[in-house]
Amino acid sequence: MTKKLWFQVGVGLLLAILIIKYFMEISFIFSPVVIIVKAIILPLLLGGVLYYMTEPVQRLLEKWKVPRWGSIIIILVGLALLIWLFVTIIGPPITKQVNALVENAPIITKELDDIKDKLLQEKNNLPQNLQESINSAANSLQSVAMKFGIWIVQFLQSFFQAMFLLILVPFFYIFMLKDHEKFAPIIYNFFSGERRAWIKKTMEDIDNVLRSYIQGQLLISAILATMIWIGYMILGVQYALLLAVFALFMNLIPFVGPWIAVTPALIIAYLQDPKLVIGVAIVTLVAQQIDSNLITPNVMGKTLDIHPLTVITIILAAGNIAGFLGILVAIPVYAVAKVVVRNIYEQRIKIKSAATKDV
Repeated sequence: MTKKLWFQVGVGLLLAILIIKYFMEISFIFSPVVIIVKAIILPLLLGGVLYYMTEPVQRLLEKWKVPRWGSIIIILVGLALLIWLFVTIIGPPITKQVNALVENAPIITKELDDIKDKLLQEKNNLPQNLQESINSAANSLQSVAMKFGIWIVQFLQSFFQAMFLLILVPFFYIFMLKDHEKFAPIIYNFFSGERRAWIKKTMEDIDNVLRSYIQGQLLISAILATMIWIGYMILGVQYALLLAVFALFMNLIPFVGPWIAVTPALIIAYLQDPKLVIGVAIVTLVAQQIDSNLITPNVMGKTLDIHPLTVITIILAAGNIAGFLGILVAIPVYAVAKVVVRNIYEQRIKIKSAATKDV
């Protein structure tokens, strides 16, 4: 019985539960480590994203016989130029729209509260089940209206705190560009033979998945944000550039992100002119259809190969556990775990076939 797969899996789960239980009881010992990890995790992640974004450029430069230090300098100068262009060209209109949004936050809050009052006045003429739905929606709308201004201030505070943490990003980023070939050998050189070959292959697969996901998702988000910005500008929606930048970050979340991105756009469009809601919905629908049928299949291919329901479940769980940062990293972490599990399964099948092979 001990050789049965179900028995081994059951024992493994029980051991994992016991380890987690006793780890939680002594978690206070590791609190300094947790604080340090939290302090460096965001710069490390951003450094990794920058590395995967610019790694093709470095590979191309070195293919043209540019030395490693030369490729790093060229990439850093190029990034500095892009940041300068962003600050000088896109920065002022974004700042202007953010300031306008902050100034208009009380007005927006009042208008949302008025909408809630109108819904409550008309609800008595509706069926009972619809009245209950309106009550629930009105309570949610009131909560959003009360917290809208506070949320904007908290968002700006978090943004500036994140900008302060970005001081560490260049250090991680430069080391990744300089020594990225040395990271994997440090791990798999501890082993030898078949185990070393398996660990090396697994790490290469992880690197390929992360590279494809990050590069593909950023490209898709940039294309979608550009289409949305052009559409909103044509319609004359207020805060079009700010909404497009918001969509850029939200579209980094597969499947769920685009629907999160369109919510503030629909609210602002309704408050500006109810007829604009139809235009915003059409622009969003067209952009999503172009993305789903043309952009994503050609850019991402089958990099993730994850069912949409699985993606939604993972994102919801990650959001409850680790907030917005957890939502961003949930899918790549799941993709990495899937690669590891698949390679373990393939290695197990290989070992089992070799053990049962007739001599």
